[in-house]
Amino acid sequence: FFNFFFQVKSEGPKLVPFFKATCVYFVLWLPTSSPSWFSALIKCLPIFCLWVFLLAHGINFLVSHRSASRILAGLIFSAVGDAFLIWQEQGYFIHGLLMFAITHILYSSAFGMKPLDLKAGLFMGLVCSSCYAFLYSYLSGPFTYLVAVYIALIGFMGWRAVAGMQLCNDLWTWTKLSACIGAMLFMVSDLTIALNKFCFPVPYSRFIIMATYYAAQMLIALSAVESRDEEDFRKRS
Repeated sequence: FFNFFFQVKSEGPKLVPFFKATCVYFVLWLPTSSPSWFSALIKCLPIFCLWVFLLAHGINFLVSHRSASRILAGLIFSAVGDAFLIWQEQGYFIHGLLMFAITHILYSSAFGMKPLDLKAGLFMGLVCSSCYAFLYSYLSGPFTYLVAVYIALIGFMGWRAVAGMQLCNDLWTWTKLSACIGAMLFMVSDLTIALNKFCFPVPYSRFIIMATYYAAQMLIALSAVESRDEEDFRKRS
């Protein structure tokens, strides 16, 4: 836990712009009924700040650490997806869905396939299958298949984040825990979107969706520091 507080002290100042941008979004609380480029900018601003957070570690760091560069790429696609979802009522929901599907592929790649942890994969598969089984009767047309693919991708991303933590083996680090919690919050955010869009109105849905989404992206961005910590440790040892 000493390492945790040290990293918070070290990385915290770089996240100040993100927290300010998130506060701006919730203070302005722009109505979704009147989409505009300004509302898209305000919605995407916290994600832009996470770009800056990663870039603040240096271009050389991003070039030499593939997991960090893939998380940055995921954040870029997320921002594009956010912009598309501002105009979802104008027919751009599927475009946003595609951007976030690519984001989950990039995050999965960043988390890696080792350790495999099939038990975590089975558990995540059961959770995602249950969610899709519940949503299925509410879906129609192309969404029947698109939502299935999307749930599979975000479930896979969640599996890789959980598997990497290795809590049972006492090999976890604060950044692996950050990735795991971030992935779970991302799933909560997207499940709330699906319930609210396809099933029934979810009370305080917008607050739940955006609060969990921003927290998820911040935690996943923080997990990019893990690759630097681990490789620097290997070099020293």
